[in-house]
Amino acid sequence: MSQPIQLELEPQRKLGYWSIWALGVGAVIGDGIFVLMGQGIATAGPGAILAYLVAGLSQLFLMVALGELAVGMPNAGAMSQWVERFMGRWWGFLAGFTFAAGWVIAGGSVGLALGKLTMWFFPQLKGDVWPVFFAILFITIFAVLNILGTEIAAKTQLLLVIVMTLVMAIFSIIGLKDINFNNFTPFLPHGADGFWAAVPLGTYAYLGAVTLATAGGEVRNPRDLPKALIWSSITFLVLYSAAQIVLQGLIPWDKITMDGSPFTDAAGMVFGIAGAYIMNMTAWIAAATCILMGTLYAASRIFYAQAKSGFLPSFFGYIHPKTGTPVYGIAVVWALSVGLVILGSVNPDFLYVELSTQLVLAWLVSWTLALIAAVLYRKNAMQEVRQLPWRQPLYPFFPILGFIGIGIVFYGTFVGSPMTLVRGAIWMAVLYVLFRMFNKSKNLSNTSGKGITM
Repeated sequence: MSQPIQLELEPQRKLGYWSIWALGVGAVIGDGIFVLMGQGIATAGPGAILAYLVAGLSQLFLMVALGELAVGMPNAGAMSQWVERFMGRWWGFLAGFTFAAGWVIAGGSVGLALGKLTMWFFPQLKGDVWPVFFAILFITIFAVLNILGTEIAAKTQLLLVIVMTLVMAIFSIIGLKDINFNNFTPFLPHGADGFWAAVPLGTYAYLGAVTLATAGGEVRNPRDLPKALIWSSITFLVLYSAAQIVLQGLIPWDKITMDGSPFTDAAGMVFGIAGAYIMNMTAWIAAATCILMGTLYAASRIFYAQAKSGFLPSFFGYIHPKTGTPVYGIAVVWALSVGLVILGSVNPDFLYVELSTQLVLAWLVSWTLALIAAVLYRKNAMQEVRQLPWRQPLYPFFPILGFIGIGIVFYGTFVGSPMTLVRGAIWMAVLYVLFRMFNKSKNLSNTSGKGITM
C-alpha cells in the first residue's frame, strides 16, 4: 500500500542567504562551462566571449523578472505553483514537470561528465566501466547527503561553491598577465552565424541558476530569494566571463580542442601541472554542485510540491519525520540519474545530443510559462505585489528582455532541427494525455467518496 501524503509535515525552513546563493551559483551546468566551452569557441572563435555574455545576461534578466514571484509565493513547487495559480492546473503541472525533467536529464549527462573528470585523477584505471562507476558513486553520495537533511546538503554546496569561486577568481586575476591580445583576432572568424550559434551553447552553460527558486519552501526569510537570484547570476556571469577572457587570451581559438576542459589546459600554462590539477578539481566541483543541489534537490522538491497538489502519486510527497526531506522523491531522481548515466555510457550521442537538446526545450517551456505568470502576477494581483518587500525595477523591462532571450535561444537551438521540436511536441502531448487521464480518474474517485489511492 502506498504511503499517503503527510499533511502535518512540511520541509524544514533552515536555509539562509548564502546557502541559497550557493545553490544558484552551483546549479549552473558544470560540464557546460568546463567541458563544452571548447565547442562554443570552435563555433564562434573569440566571439564566444560575447555570445556567452549574452546568454548569461538573458539568465540575469530572467532572474530579475521572476524575483517577485519568488518572494511573493515562496514554495518548493516554484514555477509549478506560480503558473498553476494564474494559468490553470495543466500549465502549472507542465511548467514544473518540464523543469524537473530537465534536471533529471542533467543528472545523467553531468553525472557521466563527473565520472570522466574523476578519471583525470586516476590515469592508471582503464576501461569504460570506471567513469560509470565513479558517476554512480558520487550521485549516490550526493543523494545520501540530500536525504540526511537540506541543511547538510546546503552546507556542503556552500563549501564547494566557495572553493570553486576562489579558484576561478585567482585564475582570472593571475592569468591576466599572460594574455596575448593577438589571440582575440579575428573576433568573429565564422561571422554572425557562428556568433548566434554559440549563444545557445552559452545558455546551456548557464542553465539551472533559477533552480534556487525551488528553495522557497525551506528558506528562513523569503526576502533572501530575489537577492540570491540576482547576486548568484551576477557572480557566475562575472566569474565565468573573466575566466573565459583569460582562457582565450592564453590559447588561440583554433588551438582549443574538445577532448577535455580548455580551462585545465590554460591553468597548466599559468600555474604548471599543479594548476591543471586544481582546475580539473574545480571542474569536478562544478559538476558535483549541479548534481548535489540541482538534480537531486530541485527535481525532488518539484515532485514533492506536485504530489502535494495532486499532480503526481502521493509517495513523492512523503517527508521523512526526522530529516524533513522528500526521501522517496530523492530516491526516484537518483534512480533515473543512474539509469541515464548507464544509457549515456552505451549511447553517448543520445544522452548528450538528443536528450540534452530536449532538456533545453523543456526548460524553455518552463521559463516561458513562468515569465507569463510573472506578467499575470502584475496584471491580476497588483495589490498583492504592492505589499511585497521586494519588487522588480523598471517593469516590464526585464520580462521583455527575458522573452527576447528565450526567443534567441529557441531560434539558435531548434531552427535547424525541426525533428527535435517534433519529438518534444510528441512527449509533451503524451504527458498531456496522461495528465488528463490521471486527473479524470482522481476526480471520479473523489466523486465516488472512496478517496484516492496512488
